[in-house]
Amino acid sequence: MAESGGSAPFIRIENVTKKFGTFAAVDNVSLDIGKGELFALLGGSGCGKTTLLRMLAGFEMPSAGRIFIDGQDMAGIAPYDRPVNMMFQSYALFPHMSVEKNVGYGLKHERNMTAGDRRDRVKQMLDLVKLTELAGRKPHQLSGGQRQRVALARALARQPKLLLLDEPLGALDKKLREHTQFEIMNIQDRTGITFVVVTHDQEEAMTLASRIAVMDRGVIRQVGTPTSIYEYPASKFVAGFIGSINMFEGKVTAATKGEVEADVPELGGKVLLASDAVAEKGAAITVAVRPEKIAISRARPKGGNAFPGTVKDLGYFGKDSLYRVKMASGTVVSVNSVNAIRVREDQRVAQWEDKVWLSFEPSSALLLTQ
Repeated sequence: MAESGGSAPFIRIENVTKKFGTFAAVDNVSLDIGKGELFALLGGSGCGKTTLLRMLAGFEMPSAGRIFIDGQDMAGIAPYDRPVNMMFQSYALFPHMSVEKNVGYGLKHERNMTAGDRRDRVKQMLDLVKLTELAGRKPHQLSGGQRQRVALARALARQPKLLLLDEPLGALDKKLREHTQFEIMNIQDRTGITFVVVTHDQEEAMTLASRIAVMDRGVIRQVGTPTSIYEYPASKFVAGFIGSINMFEGKVTAATKGEVEADVPELGGKVLLASDAVAEKGAAITVAVRPEKIAISRARPKGGNAFPGTVKDLGYFGKDSLYRVKMASGTVVSVNSVNAIRVREDQRVAQWEDKVWLSFEPSSALLLTQ
């Protein structure tokens, strides 16, 4: 069970399974989410994240297990009776309605609101998403980012305790998606509503969420902050799913508290790791190193964990360059080098077919056993 940081979780998912026939889309999942969190369910297609979101919304019922929202068991409670609203990937805006009417659509069934109350709520939501000046426009007259904000305002208008967002930025281009991520974070912070976001985009999850659950084949592989999942993945699956990483098979040759030495044939020698992981001499392990944690140089650096290779590919991405270096074993290692200063092409650290040295600190490498 993941800790939510508070004394009582706002959402508690207890041993929830959802089967479609004999297939378990969600398999015995337990998870706590705290009040006011911006939480992400991250995983590839078919991992179970959307099925779990739909069970929170009430569109699907668990085959086993229980779901609590704000202390209330959701068993048998219909979607419209839950303190939940959902924003769909398609936005599902009414094309014949203005922005203002789209935002206020869900309020017409609120029995305790007068017409004046509804107008005030709609104005409040339009102000929140900065669309007041566009209140009279139709959806087709808006940009993709503006339509996304209309859908968000409509979802927030009923003031749910929990807002579920299914791939909320999937329809936006990269630059607009990056901008909108921060808008969503600011809106969530201002409203204090608990957000649960489903996404397959790791950068989106890492930017948006205070915590992330990485899902695979119906189960949760790891729950943690973006930093903890990236820097301290619990398994090879999580390490490989979050960001780019180089992985090498090795065998422990010596181990003391806080330090492990391993023979890694793919790199061509001994590797020293600063690790608290339990590792016995002779144990098979995986050594994993992020591309940005590897230094590339023409001269052999001082210290250990330095290995020679040849540059086989080079990509320039503005802020950094990607080098693909072939080792004597035939293994290709990816290295990201930050372009801290402006250089001409002939001034790069290395060119194609250059002989280079790769090095990394013992604390920069991960020791993985599963």
